[in-house]
Amino acid sequence: MAEPGRPQRLSQGIAGTWPTGRAASAGGFVPAGSGVWPGVVGTLREWAKAEAGAGRLFPWVPIAFGCGIALYFTADHEPVLWVTVATAAALTLGAALLRRSRWFAPAIMIAAVAAGFAAATWKTARIAHTVLAKPLYSVSLSGFVETRDIRERTDRFVLRVTVMEAQRSDVKLERVRLSVRKGTAPDVGSFVQLKARLMPPLSPLRPGSYDFSRDMFFQGIGASGFAMGAITTVTPPVPGGLQLRYAAVMQGLRDAIDARIRATLDGDNRAIATALLTGRRDAITTPVNDAMFISGLGHVLSISGYHMAVVAGVVFFAVRALLALVPGLTVGFPIKKWSAAAALAASAFYLLLSGAEVATQRSFFMTAVVLIAVIVDRRAITFRTLAVAALIVLAVAPEALVHPSFQMSFAATLGLVALVQVGMPSLFASPDHSATARIALWGGREIAMLFMASMIAGLATTPYAAFHFHRVTPYGVLANLGAMPVVSALVMPAGLLGLLAAPFGLDGVFWWLMGIGIDWMILVTRWVAALPGAVGHVAAFGTAPLIVASLGLVLMGLLRTPLRWSGAFVLVAATIWGLSIRQPDILIAGDGQNVAVRGRDGQLHLIRTKKDNFLLKEWLAADADPRDAASGSLGDGVSCDDAGCVTPLADGRMVALALRIDALADDCSRAALVVTARPAPPDCTAMVVDRPRLVSQGALALTPRGDGFAIQSVRARGANRPWSPAAAGDGDFELTLVPRSAAPRSKDATPSEADLQAED
Repeated sequence: MAEPGRPQRLSQGIAGTWPTGRAASAGGFVPAGSGVWPGVVGTLREWAKAEAGAGRLFPWVPIAFGCGIALYFTADHEPVLWVTVATAAALTLGAALLRRSRWFAPAIMIAAVAAGFAAATWKTARIAHTVLAKPLYSVSLSGFVETRDIRERTDRFVLRVTVMEAQRSDVKLERVRLSVRKGTAPDVGSFVQLKARLMPPLSPLRPGSYDFSRDMFFQGIGASGFAMGAITTVTPPVPGGLQLRYAAVMQGLRDAIDARIRATLDGDNRAIATALLTGRRDAITTPVNDAMFISGLGHVLSISGYHMAVVAGVVFFAVRALLALVPGLTVGFPIKKWSAAAALAASAFYLLLSGAEVATQRSFFMTAVVLIAVIVDRRAITFRTLAVAALIVLAVAPEALVHPSFQMSFAATLGLVALVQVGMPSLFASPDHSATARIALWGGREIAMLFMASMIAGLATTPYAAFHFHRVTPYGVLANLGAMPVVSALVMPAGLLGLLAAPFGLDGVFWWLMGIGIDWMILVTRWVAALPGAVGHVAAFGTAPLIVASLGLVLMGLLRTPLRWSGAFVLVAATIWGLSIRQPDILIAGDGQNVAVRGRDGQLHLIRTKKDNFLLKEWLAADADPRDAASGSLGDGVSCDDAGCVTPLADGRMVALALRIDALADDCSRAALVVTARPAPPDCTAMVVDRPRLVSQGALALTPRGDGFAIQSVRARGANRPWSPAAAGDGDFELTLVPRSAAPRSKDATPSEADLQAED
């Protein structure tokens, strides 16, 4: 019998995704026949039937759709669009014909995989554009400024190119991203002329690391670089178009909001307040930004589900409270639905104001589905809601699947939805329903829910933080408990009120209140970041353990019988697998200018000919090395002169970086491995990594194997994707590197024309 005052439907399952009490009772170990084994088999069969019940299939569809997208990104070359679309259509039709068959579930999953693959292929074909392959110097550019970022030390803007002129190159790019001195970035919507140095999009810094060139490709950007000299604003020869005018209006609005905040706040307070309202977060100083992520509060700086939920929630309850003041409206009109519609409009405006990044889009779609469910009298927070939001995001932006913000956002949301549907009913169940008991327990329940939400969201995002950023936040729950109530109750509401009051000139007090809350958040952030062991370093691991960990999270989140605990075992297996991955002993940058060698002390020792702190930070983080990129110990054991550098491996063999051709003879006779941008002599007996190999394969990671090394590279043989075109010419794609004296000689050792040009 249902409790007094509780909806009867809670005992019948939630939104068709929960087993009824009768079905759940079948989950016990009740022997289905004689003996233990038949009983176990029968129990597992009952659980499997419960998981395949009505309403259980749909949440798995976006997972299958995402698997198809992931499969697309593993392809060596671009699939044929019409074949992928035709295959997806045929499989979808076949699944529809099998709707009354027991094969419908596997058929619809296979169709969803094919649809995801086709969606990603279509998106790439739709936005296809040229990507710069080689650096260009002193390029004359003319075009429209589409976006502008204000950063801590420099500014950056995206230029939609209309005219491009470069010596000895006829390449034409659609968009480029340029860095300029702070305060000199042109206004969005303006037409400018300038000279720039352009570089190809940044490829992965080591095998398995994040592919920035893929991100830039899907943003429509074909190169990055920096402006040289003055930037001249001129009258455009053609109109910029409606989209550019919209971008200029939104950028003007963001600048106006930032100016109003700047009138009251400064420093990191101003930067964080602007980030929370407009999405512009690059002006936050490095120490505070690092402390935010170390403490586990970095998610506050990226507008996502939390921010969208606060905006929608504040608007919803404020509008409903105002409408409730009119007695006639509360009786005869659906003010709850009106409030949801107002919250939806406010969320849409917030999406546009913040720049509509992928994480923000996901948050908006999720919030929109919830609010629409309220409008049409459906249960709002369910796995169906999350599934619909995931399908919308992946259909619009398939590339979001491989972005850390999408992965972490949906993992956290999956955990929180499970908490709402499992934890909250259990936590709020109480044998004493008196008003006194409810008042006494209210505070404890709220604190418990906040603690559980922070813990579950933190645990759900841990595999992705470890994979992408090589760190975990042991005190993330503590930081969230200390800061998030203030952010929710003071910072965000004050910011929204400031936006409303700004047109009337009454916003100053709200920015001041916002600053007080941000002061507290920074205080908590720095305190937590300074605690012993606040940074948990995790060595890099491959995508396979991450996929297994994702499977474990999905099993724990979506399964409703005790089978869900199989996800915990899967997570343990993924953790053991990830922690057991051996790290390479040698890392070689794609340009051959930086080499890291693991010495006898187990740490990486750096040979470098140019300073690249971004590269070093990534290498050290991936090795779970807490040293700073500027640490003097990075060069311990490295001997250098004008001709090159050498350093020993743990087994005593020497690794040499040859800078001049006259150093190669000595290096070839004394070193086990020679890294050089010069053509190696034909009689060189050492293992050689030269420029043709690096051009073809990109950055390399070497692991000792016998007398040679096993090779991991950024690009595999035959790989040719739009964001990472294959290099011209035949490169060496051997999976192992052995001494030349032991290797078969089948190629002409005559230096190529490209090698001779490199020598010049």
